Amino acid sequence: MPKLWNETIEEHKRAVRDAVLETAAALVAEQGLRGVTMSRIAEESGIGRATLYKYFPDVESIMAAWHERQIAAHLDELAGLRDRVGTPGERLEAVLERYAFIQQQRHGHGGELSALLHRGDHVGHAEQHLRHFIRGLLVEGVQAGQVRGDVIPDELAGYCLHALAGAGALTSKAAVRRLVAVTLAGLRPQS
Repeated sequence: MPKLWNETIEEHKRAVRDAVLETAAALVAEQGLRGVTMSRIAEESGIGRATLYKYFPDVESIMAAWHERQIAAHLDELAGLRDRVGTPGERLEAVLERYAFIQQQRHGHGGELSALLHRGDHVGHAEQHLRHFIRGLLVEGVQAGQVRGDVIPDELAGYCLHALAGAGALTSKAAVRRLVAVTLAGLRPQS
């Protein structure tokens, strides 16, 4: 098959997949996991049920794929903040603040949905990746004299991630920013 034809088919498949993921996420947010059927997702996505089953076997697998895509987007966003121009301290602050806001948004996943979304290997891999690149920023910060050097960076990365997970219980942006400020204060070099 010509390359253009293959690209067009792949683009179409990607568009159908994206529509299914978005539709399913919206329906689950509206009606809960148990209130959504494959038939409803197909209907709302504008595709036939048979086509939907070519992509996904059930609602749970659709939501798992949606979550993987969300995590990948968050990691890309955080990596962009990490890689931008600025001091290690500025970049670290930007990454930690955005991570805290992601945690605050995540709090919206209800019990059953949260259990489904967070049981996959992709979550563990994402956390390891995030810990690794926060640790890298911390090392840069230590070298620049902006982060304390008396605690190993791996421990500090764990401190940051665990402390900022608390943002999931916060209801205001101001409270999230205060949590980030307290976390950053714990990273500053001791005088």
